[in-house]
Amino acid sequence: MTPPSQRSARIRDDEPAERPTGAPLPESAVSEVVSGIGPRLRALRARLGLSLQQLAERSDVSPAAIHKVEQGTMVPTITTLLKLAAAFQVPVAHFIDETDAPATPVTFTPKDQRRIHTSHDGDVVLGSISADSGPFDLTASVIEIAAGAQSAEDERRSAGETLVHVQSGSLELTVGAQTYRLTAGDSLHFRSEESHSWRTPSGRATKAVWVSLPERRN
Repeated sequence: MTPPSQRSARIRDDEPAERPTGAPLPESAVSEVVSGIGPRLRALRARLGLSLQQLAERSDVSPAAIHKVEQGTMVPTITTLLKLAAAFQVPVAHFIDETDAPATPVTFTPKDQRRIHTSHDGDVVLGSISADSGPFDLTASVIEIAAGAQSAEDERRSAGETLVHVQSGSLELTVGAQTYRLTAGDSLHFRSEESHSWRTPSGRATKAVWVSLPERRN
């Protein structure tokens, strides 16, 4: 962009005038903002490892509506955006603000600045270790799961990959019809869209690294 000090004070006849303050956004700009809501919503949900049903319960927005917003087939109302923002504890502007600083290819997250999220029942504490924004698709978290905790019966999510690595304790993961018991040092890598669930079978808490990579959509 040319600095203001180097711009001519005279506007040529073939040069479009600048949009005055308060004027409506051009249709192309509106479309760009709207098209960005779905990917941002999907990225937030993936970062927290939430299924559509779990987010629906947190936000009081139906799973079908959330899915349509993520796919870009429905434009959310301001009420829907407010509910979703409250569920994620982020401002509504997170979904529509196009003035964010340019994304950089490197993000450093000190351990004392890790974003921490706790489930409503307190059984799962999730500490994000991946970037909150930028040109990244992968999301990763260190999770601590209380003894005896378990997920919903079906944790099927959008297409992509999930990798779980247990650091301490044990975790029982069922993917499709197969059940795997992971102890410290074990890993399980599977397609996220497969029906899956988990539970902590032992009498002690479990600590694991949970990595998700959503499938790119062209």
